[in-house]
Amino acid sequence: MEFTHFDEQGNAVMVDVGEKPETRRMAKAVGRIKVSEEVFQKIQNKSMEKGDVLNVARVAGIMAAKQTFQLIPMCHLLMLTKCSVDFTLHEEEGRYAVEAVCTVKTNGKTGVEMEALMGVSTALLTIYDMCKAVDKSMEMTGIHLLEKTGGKSGDFQWKES
Repeated sequence: MEFTHFDEQGNAVMVDVGEKPETRRMAKAVGRIKVSEEVFQKIQNKSMEKGDVLNVARVAGIMAAKQTFQLIPMCHLLMLTKCSVDFTLHEEEGRYAVEAVCTVKTNGKTGVEMEALMGVSTALLTIYDMCKAVDKSMEMTGIHLLEKTGGKSGDFQWKES
């Protein structure tokens, strides 16, 4: 069984996963947004004028993961069995960041890596959107797949290079 996003004429196509067996699949992605001390304090104290930044970002990340197939052309529509977005606030030597981790699960014929990456990216973008009135110099960084399980290609665990 060969999987490619191109047909014999070179046209883009969605891969046919119809013959693949269903397996339990999980993917976890991570990313950070570097923020100013003022933004960090407002997020931590839930005092940003637009509201509770992390709860809004959590919902946005979950919504985005569920809509990945509508934004990434060759992604399949998947029935997600779980999606969560969790945050950790980092304060290290005068540097401030919010880390987001998106975990997605399904029972299916294709993986959920793109859904996890979409969820974490959108959560970070939402933090930016809710805080940009205070500081426009925020920087999103380090967005990557942490781990995945299930499927023919087996498990994956991020290793720092």
